[in-house]
Amino acid sequence: MSTADVLTIFSGAWTTLLLSLAGIALGLPLGLGLALIRWARVPLLNPLVAVYVSLLRATPLVTLVLLLFFALPSAGISLGPVTAGLLALTLNTSAFNCEVWRAALLDLPKDQIEAAQSVGMGRVLRLRRIVLPQIARTALPGLINEMSLLIKLTPVLAVVGVVDITRAAVRIGAQTYEPLPPFLVALAIYMPIVFTLVSVQRWVERRMARREAAA
Repeated sequence: MSTADVLTIFSGAWTTLLLSLAGIALGLPLGLGLALIRWARVPLLNPLVAVYVSLLRATPLVTLVLLLFFALPSAGISLGPVTAGLLALTLNTSAFNCEVWRAALLDLPKDQIEAAQSVGMGRVLRLRRIVLPQIARTALPGLINEMSLLIKLTPVLAVVGVVDITRAAVRIGAQTYEPLPPFLVALAIYMPIVFTLVSVQRWVERRMARREAAA
């Protein structure tokens, strides 16, 4: 492999990282909002969210990407490969994040909510001071796992022409007739990205544990 080949893979890694971070940044709060709607059983919205989550979790990401990229233009909505890929990642991860957040919400002791209501604490204040701090810790492992899966799913976007780490490695392997070296480089890039996510999870968990011990 030449230096240019390695740089091409790193360029693909940059695309992977940007799309993954953008998908995570959009999917986390969207998933939380969907989970809160289901937890609160908001009329009309709750069944719609349930259908949305069920459909998105059951739809393979590659099918979703192709649908957004090729089917939407027939409805007058044209999306570029990167935009379609980002939208697909966001929709996909928000559905899975919703279930992670909802599981944490269902695990929240109801007596704490009732106690907060009894002292006149408003809904927004309850959410900020009681609900979110507790469910964040409960949901963290599942959310980190979903983030890792999201990063590993980015090669699917190659079907619409997005050049990520894996797509770049495949191209170089086809050109040089030596597929192993570029894939080893790709693996060497993927590993620290996922390791960083796991390290962040452990750091946040330790920080939360120290706060609870000091309280």
